Order: sequence, then C-alpha cells, then structure tokens
Amino acid sequence: MNYESILHPMISLDILCVGRLERDEDGTILEADSTSVLIRAEGRLIVVDPSTEYMRAAIKTSFKQIGVFPKDVDTVVLTHSHDDHTGNLDLFKKAKVIMHSGGENEVPRAELFDGDEMQLCPGVRLVHTPGHCPDEISVFVDADRHYAIAGDTVPLEDNLKKNIPPRINTDREQALESIKKIREYADVVVPGHGFPFMTR
Repeated sequence: MNYESILHPMISLDILCVGRLERDEDGTILEADSTSVLIRAEGRLIVVDPSTEYMRAAIKTSFKQIGVFPKDVDTVVLTHSHDDHTGNLDLFKKAKVIMHSGGENEVPRAELFDGDEMQLCPGVRLVHTPGHCPDEISVFVDADRHYAIAGDTVPLEDNLKKNIPPRINTDREQALESIKKIREYADVVVPGHGFPFMTR
C-alpha cells in the first residue's frame, strides 16, 4: 500500500455527529452510537457510518448547517455491519451502500467488496482493517493531510495512543495489526466513538 499518497486539498471532511460509548463498571455497553462523517470529494458526497436513531436529529442539523441535502449523498460506506454504525440509512435513499464482505449482520441494499483495498474516488480508499470483526474497514482520505475514518478499528483515542485492541474483537492480533496500519498512514484519526485526534 502506498502511504505517500498524493494529497487532495479540495477534499473536505465534516463531522455529522460525534459518537459515544458508555459502559458500566463491569464493561457492559450501556450506550453506543458511532461518529458519522461526510466526505466531499470531486462532486461526490460520501457518508461514513450513519450512526443510530439517537443521532438522527444531530445528523439532520449538521446537514442544514453545512448546506447539503441528505438526498444528494451518492454513497454510504459502512465500516462494519454492527447496528450502532448502520442506522439512518433511510435518510440516504438514493445512495449506494458499500461495505466489506464477511459481516455477521445482513444490511439491505449493501454492495459487498472483497480484498484489502478499494478506491472509491481519487483520494478516498476503503481499507480492510479487521480485528474488531472480520468485515471491519477504515476509510483513508488524502485531503489536506492523511485522515483515517477508523470505525471500530480504533473505537476510542486510547486504543491507538496506548495500542489497545478494541475490547470487543474477533482477533486480537489482527486488531493490533490494523491499528498499526492506521498509525503508519494517518495524521488525523476519526475514531468510531469520539472526536477526531492528531497522531503526530
């Protein structure tokens, strides 16, 4: 994989909502909503992870503030098939839905891809980063700098900063390899359940 990718300063990213992940004292998940991101690239409008019903109002408000209509989104990318990342698909009725094969949940309308990588458009790549689950992907964006929209490859900032695999994972070693891949590429990481952060 070529990490010295050409930057595309005209590509922009907007955070539609910031996800949350709340656990009780024994680690059981109480609430989980994913961060949702809009990528604007060369006439394309791409949403990564439309989050949950709880975040629906925030996402609608963000679209109004940005001045973009959900109906104009052409592609929705799902980092994986878990429910806290796949809600609100009905906001994007005309959009193509893309995810990696091997997911445990079937997602209506989803087109599946195999392999390590798929270019969506110049500057935007879908990269297989399994470990949290077999179908996990991250979206690598070469904008003004290198961004990784990491889904639950990096659910929280600490996972990358402290090199801790996601608490829920199907393969711990794969998860750590995927975190390494993101660390080597990204200047900025958008985690699955939190605010973007700089890596260097």
